[in-house]
Amino acid sequence: MKIKHLILAAIGLLGVSAFATAQVDSDPVVFEIGNTQIRKSEFMKDFLQSAGLNSADPTAPFTTAKHKALMDYADLYVTFRCKLADAYQYGFNQRPELLRELKTYRDELAAPYLIDSATMNTLLREAYDRNHYALHAAHILINVAPDAAPDDTLKAKQRADEVYKRVTSGEDFTTVAQEIVASQNKGNPAYRTNPNEGDLGFFTVFSMVYPFESAVYALKVGEISKPVRTRFGYHIIKLLNKVEYYGRPTMAHIWVRGDIDSLQAVRSINNCYRRLQDGEPFSRVARVSDDNGTSGQGGVLKDIDMSRMPPQYIEQLATLKEGEYTKPFQTQYGWHIIALIKADTIPSFESLIPYYKQRFTRDQRAKAPQDVFIASAKQKYNFVDYTKPEYTTVKKKQKLVREATASLAELRSLLTDSVFSGTWQCDPAAITDLRPLFSIGDTSYTAYNFMRYIIKTQEMEASYPLDEYIENKYNRFIDGRVLMYADSQLEKEYPEFAELVDSYRHGLMIFKYNDTMVWSKAIYDTVGFNAFYAVESNKKSLSDTADAVFFWKQRARVTIVSVSDSAALPPNKASKVILKGIKKQWNNSELVDALTNTMAKSTRDKGRIKVETDIVERGNQSLLNNSEWSVGVYPRSDAPGYKYIIVERIIDPCLKELSEARGFYLNDYQNEVERRLAQSLREKYNVKVHQNVLNTITY
Repeated sequence: MKIKHLILAAIGLLGVSAFATAQVDSDPVVFEIGNTQIRKSEFMKDFLQSAGLNSADPTAPFTTAKHKALMDYADLYVTFRCKLADAYQYGFNQRPELLRELKTYRDELAAPYLIDSATMNTLLREAYDRNHYALHAAHILINVAPDAAPDDTLKAKQRADEVYKRVTSGEDFTTVAQEIVASQNKGNPAYRTNPNEGDLGFFTVFSMVYPFESAVYALKVGEISKPVRTRFGYHIIKLLNKVEYYGRPTMAHIWVRGDIDSLQAVRSINNCYRRLQDGEPFSRVARVSDDNGTSGQGGVLKDIDMSRMPPQYIEQLATLKEGEYTKPFQTQYGWHIIALIKADTIPSFESLIPYYKQRFTRDQRAKAPQDVFIASAKQKYNFVDYTKPEYTTVKKKQKLVREATASLAELRSLLTDSVFSGTWQCDPAAITDLRPLFSIGDTSYTAYNFMRYIIKTQEMEASYPLDEYIENKYNRFIDGRVLMYADSQLEKEYPEFAELVDSYRHGLMIFKYNDTMVWSKAIYDTVGFNAFYAVESNKKSLSDTADAVFFWKQRARVTIVSVSDSAALPPNKASKVILKGIKKQWNNSELVDALTNTMAKSTRDKGRIKVETDIVERGNQSLLNNSEWSVGVYPRSDAPGYKYIIVERIIDPCLKELSEARGFYLNDYQNEVERRLAQSLREKYNVKVHQNVLNTITY
């Protein structure tokens, strides 16, 4: 978005350094702004970064041009630091809209710090390795909700175990799948038996929920998994095939409709194959394909996802090289021949990392790096859960059990089933046990804090035992507060993070400051703007190319007469009317009426005549050619009608009015407001530039 680019441009003036105050003789002060001293090292760090250079880079000869670039930057830098000081003085850093924007940026910057990078890298590499293969699988699902009661979950698990025994003891997988689905749809009039029940076709990484994906990628072709739990229930999965992943290849196909007993379809597809064998181009043979959407384009299927192809297509593609085609093969849709025009490839691991991370945000596997981080943060920041008993070793092989010092019992007694409808409320006065439930670092949380969390996060969901509910909520509350505490420590622990956040803050402040003190001020200061225009407009010169935007070039006032049908009004008749109209100075409406009345009654229609007037500028129009820049009437053919261009007068070059050049004058006025502001700020903050120090800088 535009605002972000402007902010980042402002950050470029500040770099990523805080207001360093190194106090050593070898690092002299180069600028003084109010009570702030800016030393050479700080200024050079920012300058080199703005120039895309590094202090470790070998230095080239220091030229006059390089010295000028340094001096220009120094001037901008001083103005920037003056504005920043002024923005702090006026409280721009505390503006609510700035704080909201800064939080958004900071959250983006903080995200990589709040996960375990080793776990994330392992998962990224796992996704990449899996991405090289496409799997064809079928499954049998025993439905059970993720928040089902323990008894219901146990029953579903027992049923899944029974199904697993059946399909691994010789029973047909598809037959059992049909039986299970039929029983789950008993009484559903819309249900129809599927001969391929449970067949998921081909898929690859991120196509399925993570536990399912991990289970199926661990199988060998023909193997059946033990029951796998996902949020949908328990799955028994059979891996039917595994092939190298082709991504989204460019391919072509010939499709002949026909069921398994259709001799006509067999003869037709075999005839197509013989024609290909005889050297006939695939694109020509594909014209007989029953796929009307591709038969006219040589049978080409572009950028088609594997989920939209029959599994047999994926299997056949895996056997082809570019330019090859298959023998005829059959699917449930008929007979097919496919050709691989261009194979897709898997990009490099590094190039796919941003895509994988984006997918992780919507995927269950994203929880693993955060869980590892939370466990590490608990140790790092001395997390203590006072609701749990502690174990302390007093002698070898002996442990002393210390009782828990806090309890969830009181809050549990206040909790009701209304929490499952998202409507539970609790009187704060009812919470009398205010002992800390847990602490992280120097922060403690009580049952009151936990009660507020439950009220805020409760939602409509299926009910289950309240003891289990409060335990789940408590664990989530702990995880959230551990992350919150770790987040609050980032600036202390990672100087580069603190510097970058400061840079964003300062960039936002300068953007808001410029908008208030320069851009918007110039727009709304009509008195000052009009006074500026009165002075500046008199300084403009037609001979100065820099002022060209403030002047009109030679212009012509033209009237265009358009007649849509020359048969209704011949050009010679229209020409006479137009010349008469010029002589009598008719307006456009009068000219339309006169032209319409000249038509024969049978064809008389005002809609056939159009008259419009415009002013065109030489060099910025295509209406008049060079020979027509004089008063006169110029005919144009525009079959089946025609046009007459009436050049009424030629207007010499002249200065534009304020309304005609407002944008250009406003831009100059903003620059003038900016110049005056910079000058006043240098006086306000008593700016001192140590030129002798600046002159010692080379790069």
